Amino acid sequence: MKTVAHLLKHKGNDIYSVSPDATVRQALEKLVEKNVAGLLVMENNQLVGIFTERDYARKVVLKGKNSQDTLIREIMTEKVITITPLTPIDTCMEIMTQRRIRHLPVLHNEAVVGVISIGDLVKFIIEEQKHTIQNLESYIATGG
Repeated sequence: MKTVAHLLKHKGNDIYSVSPDATVRQALEKLVEKNVAGLLVMENNQLVGIFTERDYARKVVLKGKNSQDTLIREIMTEKVITITPLTPIDTCMEIMTQRRIRHLPVLHNEAVVGVISIGDLVKFIIEEQKHTIQNLESYIATGG
């Protein structure tokens, strides 16, 4: 069974984060710069929350707040669901589907070692399926 560690080995361990004292505008600029939809919120190397495009839409835009005056700590999601490198890929898909979330920080001994998105999972699963199909075609072509 493939785990998050397998996915991170292919994807890499890039972690994009912002301070809880950053403004929403600063965080949005970082989202654009890194071309991602979510940032971890880190304070003293500890995960304290997550900020996503969804947080921006629901907690800033719809509430009429100003992106330059609002701090990330005011609108971040504080109860972050996390996984470990040993979490099975299928479990990640279940968590994301049931909880309707798109990002899962990966922790090892309470330290953040990566982040996976729903896009990362889908890409990984498709690659695994392609590999399985190639193996089956090879098996069939050689007569077993």
